[in-house]
Amino acid sequence: MSLAFPRRALLAGAAALAAPLVMPRPLRAQKGGSLVATTYPGIWDDSFREIVAPAALKTKGVEVEFQALFAVDQIAKFAASRGAPPFDAFVLDPGPRITAIERGMFEPFDGKKLTTLPKLPPQLVDQWGAGCAAQVVGIAYNPKKVPKPGGWDDLLKEPWVSRLGLTGFGTTFGTVSLIELAKVFGGSETNVEPALAELKKVLPKIAAVGTPAAMPGLFQQGQCDVMYTNTQTVMALKDRGVDIEFATPRTGAVAFFTTLHIAKGSENVEAAYKYIDTVLSAPVQEALTRPPANLVPVNKDVPLSPNLPMKSLDEMSGFVTHDWAKINPLRGGWIERFNREMAK
Repeated sequence: MSLAFPRRALLAGAAALAAPLVMPRPLRAQKGGSLVATTYPGIWDDSFREIVAPAALKTKGVEVEFQALFAVDQIAKFAASRGAPPFDAFVLDPGPRITAIERGMFEPFDGKKLTTLPKLPPQLVDQWGAGCAAQVVGIAYNPKKVPKPGGWDDLLKEPWVSRLGLTGFGTTFGTVSLIELAKVFGGSETNVEPALAELKKVLPKIAAVGTPAAMPGLFQQGQCDVMYTNTQTVMALKDRGVDIEFATPRTGAVAFFTTLHIAKGSENVEAAYKYIDTVLSAPVQEALTRPPANLVPVNKDVPLSPNLPMKSLDEMSGFVTHDWAKINPLRGGWIERFNREMAK
């Protein structure tokens, strides 16, 4: 989309977002002391290549090759591989993780093989994989342009609505934000109709409608001054000198974890465990908390940034969470409807 026309820029679906990232040749999982792992495009990919890959080679003797793919495209690419996994390790948010579990895409996971296990919150390791980063979602705003919003419903009121950057259900943070907006107006995590109805009423006033990937740029350029997003994006923009702050809605911030998994049929399972152990090690986790990655660590030995809305991971137990087994069957329809009705 052209950033010059943000008000009604057409939202592409997740597949379209990933289209420019299609690899020029299919990568196949390597044998021996190497493996192919997925990362998310952008900051995740850059940071994992610069920090995780050298650490895995130095500390574990494992060579890692990365593929940058959005979560839904990891699922699609694996499904199309017909038993010959195109990579050895996934990185996924909660919705795609549930989909992959339901489709049998993971090797069983044994957390006891991780030397980092004692340093991780117990709930972050299960039979399918391990959490590698916490995500906290709320409202970002420019304190020099608008007052601090108090809740999700403020986004649809002045002075915020005319400075709002709106995006849809194509990301985890977008989905949970719109669910929370729906709840304020009587909806639920399976009923977003109230949010869509209220958005329709104020759509002509909204400053920008765009893809999730476009929102940080629109905010930085001043084409919107308030948006829903995660703390990682807020800190990344702040590092660039952008006037931006994170507001926790009165109903609470949203929390979820990004997780790592070993692909079903991988020929490099032991190397995959070493790779995951590297990502979860204190030195790597600490490095990933610094700019430009700004990830929220899960290793207990790594202190949290003072810019986060909590002082320890334990506080996240009181944050808002969602049941993605209920959300997943509905999300595709929500994406299609949002794109049809909001991005005109």
